[in-house]
Amino acid sequence: MLDGYNILAPVYDRLNDTVDYSLWADFIEACFEKYSTQRKIKSVLDLGCGTGSMTLELRRRGYDMTGLDISEEMLSVADSRMRDEGINDVLFVLGNMCAFELYGTVDAIICCLDGINHLTSRDELLSCFSLIANYLEDGGLFIFDLNTPYKFKTVYSDRDYILEDDGIMCCWRNRLSKKGDRVDFYLTVFEEQEDGSWTRNDGVERERAYGLRAIQNALSECGLEQVNVSADYNFTSPDKTTERWYITARKTNKNI
Repeated sequence: MLDGYNILAPVYDRLNDTVDYSLWADFIEACFEKYSTQRKIKSVLDLGCGTGSMTLELRRRGYDMTGLDISEEMLSVADSRMRDEGINDVLFVLGNMCAFELYGTVDAIICCLDGINHLTSRDELLSCFSLIANYLEDGGLFIFDLNTPYKFKTVYSDRDYILEDDGIMCCWRNRLSKKGDRVDFYLTVFEEQEDGSWTRNDGVERERAYGLRAIQNALSECGLEQVNVSADYNFTSPDKTTERWYITARKTNKNI
């Protein structure tokens, strides 16, 4: 059984081609405008950047981008797509969200597609948030999203899914914990080869659900203030059936 991130790297973008990164980037820039109390945001860290889709979208818009991810395979794909576009000034860092180092501070940090859900303990959450606060400029923004407890129990649950595209198939088996706060994803990826044969790779990932109060308290402990929670890119207030929260936090002057 391999790390799920690694086996998904070659096919990740094809299996997630419905994600509108341009619209999502519009939302991120709107958050920059609404909630930043500092100078114009220029430097951005894409935490858990994966194959670099959002990194690329924001670089196209003129931001000084750094991408960090735990998967060397994911970063290899991200670096290749930058070079394909003639971009050579994006810094990619291989590292863990709970234990990373940067060369200096940045104006904003983003974490897209439920990267924070992959932190499966409160200690990991606090380690990550502390590093984010450490590497943010005063007044800098941390923008991220979370799959909600409602989604864990109703969409993930113990359901099985199949994702398909030309020449690839991903079988996705979910197993929810008894408490309903963790789910293991057992992944099987089939890829068609040039000779017509198929390869198979198996992997596993895990996510944890957090409540809004738990997130708010963890942010506060680390010197970050939650300033907005939305259910979508239109700043709609979430309700009991919201499946994804979009959260904006700002670095405070609190000593931690």
